[in-house]
Amino acid sequence: MADIKLGKLPDRVPVKLTISVSPDLHRALSEYAAIYNRAYGEEEPLVELVPHMLAAFLASDRGFAKARSKGGGENG
Repeated sequence: MADIKLGKLPDRVPVKLTISVSPDLHRALSEYAAIYNRAYGEEEPLVELVPHMLAAFLASDRGFAKARSKGGGENG
């Protein structure tokens, strides 16, 4: 192992994930994107927002964090 402060960077290759959502969820996501775009004055497509929305949801889920720290995930 190299004797430097910065460790090896993690895998940064995006993984494509295809999902189907209900019409109601699609409407809600589209409305969220419209509100986001108005709030920031930029046009960000929904497909760019969803990964960040999911990451924010997971980061805020304390039960998930607790279970993950105990090795309850797929790789645990």
